[in-house]
Amino acid sequence: MKKLFALLVLCSISLAAFPQKGEWVELFNGKNLDGWKLTTDSPSSFTVEDGVIKVAGPRAHAFYDGPVGNHDFKNFEMKVEVKTMPKANSGIFIHTKYQETGWPGIGYEIQVNQSHGDWRKTGSVYSFQDVKEVFVKDGEWYTEEVIVKDGKITVKVNGKTINEYTEAEDTKRAGNLGDKKLSSGTVALQAHDPASVIYYRSVKVKLLD
Repeated sequence: MKKLFALLVLCSISLAAFPQKGEWVELFNGKNLDGWKLTTDSPSSFTVEDGVIKVAGPRAHAFYDGPVGNHDFKNFEMKVEVKTMPKANSGIFIHTKYQETGWPGIGYEIQVNQSHGDWRKTGSVYSFQDVKEVFVKDGEWYTEEVIVKDGKITVKVNGKTINEYTEAEDTKRAGNLGDKKLSSGTVALQAHDPASVIYYRSVKVKLLD
């Protein structure tokens, strides 16, 4: 009986770590940054306070490095609950790969910014298809959802689609995609600068294949 119970516990843990297609799974455990790998330039820019990830400090990035999908996603959805403070800048990276320092050179950045001086606002596929409008206010929680499927990125804010980018239709990039392209990879959160304060209280993914 004890062996059977242990086996059931192990199976339940495995199912939680390796979700079935189409199921949302939380990447942030609400307690600490287990499962996340921080860059070495300023790891102290990421802390957990009252069950929320606080991002505040010099440039740094937190890459998901846990067991879900073996931290290698292709077609997937990502939904974060986020709050920006005035003049804050952050970003959500997709199809990226851990690098020790610097701005990530692989994958795309989805912008998080309502009032920072950068004109590229929340929902921008940064520098490839940008959004100038602002849809939420600093100081309020909102959801930002990124859907990556078959060469297309869709970004939603509070359930409203605000940006759709199809890589193959970007004629400016024909035959010259470099490393900033859709392939597969992990996701990451950005600390942009010491004046930017951002909070993430949920980071979920849903595997689509």
